[in-house]
Amino acid sequence: MLPPNNWREHSTKPIRIDEKESDVASAAKSDRISYAILTAPALLIYGLVIVIPVVYSLVLSFTDWAGAGIPNFIGFTNYVVMFSDPIFWWGLRNNGLVILVSLIGQIPLGFFLAYVIYRRLVRGAGFFEAVIFFPALLSPVVVALLFGVVFAPTGLVSQIIGRAINDPMFSLTIFNSKTTAILPYLIVLLWMYTGIYFIIFLANLQKTSPEMLEAAVLDGANEWRILKSLILPQQVPVFLTSAIYAVAGSLKSFEILWIMTNGGPSYYSSVLGLYMIQNTFSFYKYGFGSAISVVLILLSVFLILVLSAIAARFTRAHEEGNH
Repeated sequence: MLPPNNWREHSTKPIRIDEKESDVASAAKSDRISYAILTAPALLIYGLVIVIPVVYSLVLSFTDWAGAGIPNFIGFTNYVVMFSDPIFWWGLRNNGLVILVSLIGQIPLGFFLAYVIYRRLVRGAGFFEAVIFFPALLSPVVVALLFGVVFAPTGLVSQIIGRAINDPMFSLTIFNSKTTAILPYLIVLLWMYTGIYFIIFLANLQKTSPEMLEAAVLDGANEWRILKSLILPQQVPVFLTSAIYAVAGSLKSFEILWIMTNGGPSYYSSVLGLYMIQNTFSFYKYGFGSAISVVLILLSVFLILVLSAIAARFTRAHEEGNH
């Protein structure tokens, strides 16, 4: 039996545009529903653990709540008292020093050590990897107790200096000075956390193409040229991530300092995290402690935005230079 005369018209009839758009819209809606279902548990947990506590702290910062009873709204009183407290400003100064040690100490040193190991500029790379990363595995409590003894008036550092200057009665008074009381803590942070950035940079350096490095060597590039033109531009995102991690960690850290000095003598070695803990849990000023935590959050966000802008500008400048 022959097909009808209009069979070609039916077989080659084009699909209507509105039908295509309907199918695309249906698929997009289905994808959005799938994404919502998959991300809902994570968003719920994030909201319960992060968003709600932050909002709750913000609300408490405008009250005089002492941990019990009904909070009384007192407006910006906590912030006024905080900004007029010299302990707050000295803690902010010490936090600035901690951030500087992290940004210009831990991160550059971690990258330098990672680059030396990656380029096999020393022998025994495996041994040095273990030694550099080992301090990061120790408990902060153990580290604080250890360095509390090291920097004690008659501790290890005192004995070494005493023998060097031939004074057996020498006593280290670094904790008694307002300007130097924070130095042992900075040394501890540099020693303990450099290994973390070392591992981060080493893992990313190992992703560098060996063929690219071999081609650069064949073209006559020296070690400095390889580092400047090939390695560093690829590590800009890693530097940014490490800087964000360092800033966040520097503003909230307090446990080592709490055990080593508890902010003393007086408040000379205090940081904002310790200042918040002491006011909240020692003096039962939960509203005041919440105000300090809000300031810490705002400082973190501000510094992270500044670092992101600097990294973006550096990346644009490098790309324009290559073109």
